[in-house]
Amino acid sequence: MEKRDFDKDKLIRYWSDSSDDDFDTMIAMFESKKFNWALFIGHLMIEKLLKALYVKTKNDYPPFLHNLLRLAEKCDLELSDDQKLFFVTTTAFNINARYDDYKMSFQQKCTPEFTAIWIENLKINRQWIKELIQ
Repeated sequence: MEKRDFDKDKLIRYWSDSSDDDFDTMIAMFESKKFNWALFIGHLMIEKLLKALYVKTKNDYPPFLHNLLRLAEKCDLELSDDQKLFFVTTTAFNINARYDDYKMSFQQKCTPEFTAIWIENLKINRQWIKELIQ
């Protein structure tokens, strides 16, 4: 892409604001007991924050990726094993909620308890990435 009209701050704001909207949607889905969709939206929320971070660190448009671990690596983040596991697991929420052959087993896995734990993980990692963006 040509960078002639590239406005770094505007692009970071776009991804970050969109992520904030997804955060609100994730909470609404959780509260309405749409647990698999809450986690799916949680994936989108983290993906958008990583894309904002990519814009900040690379001064370029983010890649067309949905794999969170790969996005984090492209942002040159040094990740612990726990952070890597978080990104890999959260990426699976995207796949499992989206494709019919995975949906049923994923819906069964998304108990209120399982989802609540992952919502907390998403909140913690959301805050961490937001701090990196600022």
